[in-house]
Amino acid sequence: MLIALIARDKPDHLQTRMDNRAAHLAYIDSTGCVAQAGPLLDQDGGMVGSLIILDVEDMAAGQAWADNDPYAKAGLFEAVELITWKKVVG
Repeated sequence: MLIALIARDKPDHLQTRMDNRAAHLAYIDSTGCVAQAGPLLDQDGGMVGSLIILDVEDMAAGQAWADNDPYAKAGLFEAVELITWKKVVG
């Protein structure tokens, strides 16, 4: 099952993102269920959130992944949405 995780950073939390970036990227590598990922950007190119496509068994596994992300544990996100996604192109 593919799940789109869309997370918006809390305002003025770029330093939280940067402080936890290495742990977040290591988590992505270690879990093996991330099909695609990258930061959401504002109009100036600054990082303001994340888009992660998870390939997991079910929504519960997606939620568990999201809950254990170092960014989430650090309190970076203002909002996180998990949506079942269907790949059509690419």
